Amino acid sequence: MNYYMNKVALATISFFDSGNKPSDYIEPERLHGVKAPTKPLEVQEASVCFYHGFVLGLMVDRRKDYIVTSNRESGFGRYDVLMEPRNAEDNSLPAIVLEFKVHDAEDESSLADTVAAAHAQIEEKGYDAGLLERGIAKERIRHYGFAFEGKKVLIG
Repeated sequence: MNYYMNKVALATISFFDSGNKPSDYIEPERLHGVKAPTKPLEVQEASVCFYHGFVLGLMVDRRKDYIVTSNRESGFGRYDVLMEPRNAEDNSLPAIVLEFKVHDAEDESSLADTVAAAHAQIEEKGYDAGLLERGIAKERIRHYGFAFEGKKVLIG
């Protein structure tokens, strides 16, 4: 998956798509083409939205086997993407929780640290809660942290 994501990102993503300086600010109309009377968003937040949409677009191809949901509440927060097997009795497919993070050199020294932060957030916020409530065993739930930095991706 790491090889595939890096290959796709290198071939398709422009550095301008995700923002090039985490400390810059971006106006909401730059993101959505609509003027809004809200405060500016940090580029890092805009970057997460970009990468989120990028990966979600790749994942919807799995709709035959999975119910793919985005930005839904579970536990004490809101996960980025959740993939729940359509057939809950089919133990061959795991349930998958994805959390996306943009590497911030001020907070993390490497992409691996960013992946670890994504995993920590999944655990701390209890994003498995909805899956567990629907009867999916903890052993069948996989967590993946996606760390992004420009065109580089690390999944762990």
